[in-house]
Amino acid sequence: MSNHVEYVRDGDVATLTMNWPGAVNLMDADFIPSFKAALDKLEADRDSIKGALLRSAKTTFFAGGDLKMFMAARKEQTQELFEMIEGIKAQLRRIEKLGKPVVAVIEGAALGGGFEVALACHHRVVLDHPKIQLGLPEVTLGLLPGGGGVTRMVRHLGVQAAGPYLLEGKLMRPAELAKLGLAELAPDSEAATRQALAWIDAHPAPVQPWDVKGHRIPGGKAYSPQLAQVQTVAPAMLLAKTKGTMPAPAAVLGCAVEGAAVDFDTALRIESRYLTYLALHQVSRNMIGTLFTGLNEIKGGAARPKGVPPFKVQKLGILGAGMMGAGIAYSAATKGIEVVLLDTAQERAEKGKAYSEGLLDKGMKRGKVTEERKAETLGRIKPTTSYDDLEGCDLIIEAVFEDPDIKADVTKKAEPRLRPGGLFSSNTSTIPITDLARSSAHPERFIGLHFFSPVDKMPLLEIIKGKETGPEAVAQALDFAAQIGKTPIVVSDARGFYTSRVFGQYVNEGAAMLAEGIPAAVIENAALQAGMPVGPLAVLDEVTLTLPLHVEASAKKAGAAPAERHPGMAVLERMVELGRSGRAGGQGFYDYPEGQPKRLWSGLKDLYPQQRRGEYDVQELRDRFLYAQAVDAAHVADQGVLTEARELNIGSIMGLGFPVWTGGAYQFIEQTGREQFVARARELAAKHGPRFEPPARLSAAPGADLSGGMYSGLPR
Repeated sequence: MSNHVEYVRDGDVATLTMNWPGAVNLMDADFIPSFKAALDKLEADRDSIKGALLRSAKTTFFAGGDLKMFMAARKEQTQELFEMIEGIKAQLRRIEKLGKPVVAVIEGAALGGGFEVALACHHRVVLDHPKIQLGLPEVTLGLLPGGGGVTRMVRHLGVQAAGPYLLEGKLMRPAELAKLGLAELAPDSEAATRQALAWIDAHPAPVQPWDVKGHRIPGGKAYSPQLAQVQTVAPAMLLAKTKGTMPAPAAVLGCAVEGAAVDFDTALRIESRYLTYLALHQVSRNMIGTLFTGLNEIKGGAARPKGVPPFKVQKLGILGAGMMGAGIAYSAATKGIEVVLLDTAQERAEKGKAYSEGLLDKGMKRGKVTEERKAETLGRIKPTTSYDDLEGCDLIIEAVFEDPDIKADVTKKAEPRLRPGGLFSSNTSTIPITDLARSSAHPERFIGLHFFSPVDKMPLLEIIKGKETGPEAVAQALDFAAQIGKTPIVVSDARGFYTSRVFGQYVNEGAAMLAEGIPAAVIENAALQAGMPVGPLAVLDEVTLTLPLHVEASAKKAGAAPAERHPGMAVLERMVELGRSGRAGGQGFYDYPEGQPKRLWSGLKDLYPQQRRGEYDVQELRDRFLYAQAVDAAHVADQGVLTEARELNIGSIMGLGFPVWTGGAYQFIEQTGREQFVARARELAAKHGPRFEPPARLSAAPGADLSGGMYSGLPR
């Protein structure tokens, strides 16, 4: 096995350079033997050197742990996995106990295991570059920093101060790391080397603080009076946030508190046991498979048609300066794109630009935006009422009202202004792109770009192919998504596409429960307990209750309405008749008293007489929310609207708010087991209606031919 840590002596200073061939530096199977070989040489030279530098030959310092290794582990390998984790820590302890200074020179990102390697060094010098990220994001993938990250951060900062970096996976820029006292900044590589050598000269025999007798953890030990309140409140706060669906944050807290009560080496073993538990947990596998593997495949361009030249938008036209158009304008302008923001009245166009100004002002208050950047960004947005200003656009996005006639009118007026080979798109959330493309002179260059509100915060972009949309248009749309930092999923044309269609199942199910007499508070809390970020009634209020009714009316007009009407629709009709159309109208399922938090409308109890506790099953309510969406997502896949599991999963999490712990709608089916999923879905169908009936092919026996849909060739 080749050694990936090069050892070189230059006089009385050694340099260990991490350089994994053809890959990022990683805590993989080569980590222990590579570090062991380098440290063997370092220890052999200990008496003849002043110290050592640890640096990287890559643009990144160290990428972290090998998640594929965790995904490949099985429960029968528990002891083996634990010993491997302990073996990694043993090498890092050798650095700490060398007796000579070892300084990490960090010139690129150091995340996860990479940051843990740096923490094991006696000192850190980091390039002061705003794009360098540092920290421990493991909890966001269902894991914890098990290479000593929890233990060392607690001993550096204390249980409470380390919390955001451990429990939330908060990342840092170099300046923040320096402010915490964990590194010094350097302006460039040469200066970093000089500063590191100077530190070695000034600290000939360093000892880590926790290896000094009498070391005290900042903020007090785990069971000190100072931390009593934290230990009492923190678990309750975690439960309120995760609803018990995410094991990693609880494990991180337990690891931090328990580790702070014992000596350093015992704390490291506790940390290894917690990581072993999480690494083999289904939730971490769900999250890694989707939010790491699947997401990286999407960002890596897995769906991009081959052979299409790169496409870059320099001038963007946006038709409609409402909330969506204004949000798209901001997202593009902040990435250096010139934007023409067009509306029927100059006042509305100016208001759309003002939306960007408001966001930039908030950024300035937080210290993240300079006056210069604000001026440059706003200078890129031109509010107008003239279609002539669209001349030469690389891309035009139509974001007007969801009316096919209005959309057809603006398409015919704007499309001729595109530069030759330019792309035209619609931001529709429900109307088939094939229908809208009939107004286009070039349907092969017409595509759907469905953004999510608020555009500046929502990461997903749903790209919809019409029947005549060409591969070049798909590639161009994917390039634009990457240009503005959005995560794209590519779907085939259908009414509601993927996200809007499945989203409707979630909110309608909540409305249907209300009609059954389930108390509104129970409905909202059952959804939260399932892992949904917001209850269905609250969501309906935000989007307005008239929207699903409008979508239904449009589907009926086009002859595309479902055979059986969802029972929740009658509830929406009744609410709208009562003048309670949602938050924008001042009242919906919730009341919105001025200056006070919103609260559920008390009149719901009279409108729909409530069942008493014990007459409903909360677990079944949770199942209904999850299965209503997962079953419909399976139908979407069965009908070929989506053909990749990764996009089905990413789209459900980022577009629908499907619970993160599941890994997405498709992974929810797989982790449940197809047979068990189908059996439970049919139980729900028997009780609540055919909307829960899964596709026939999903229930095929194992080994049956599932070709022709996304179920073919996917991991079981």
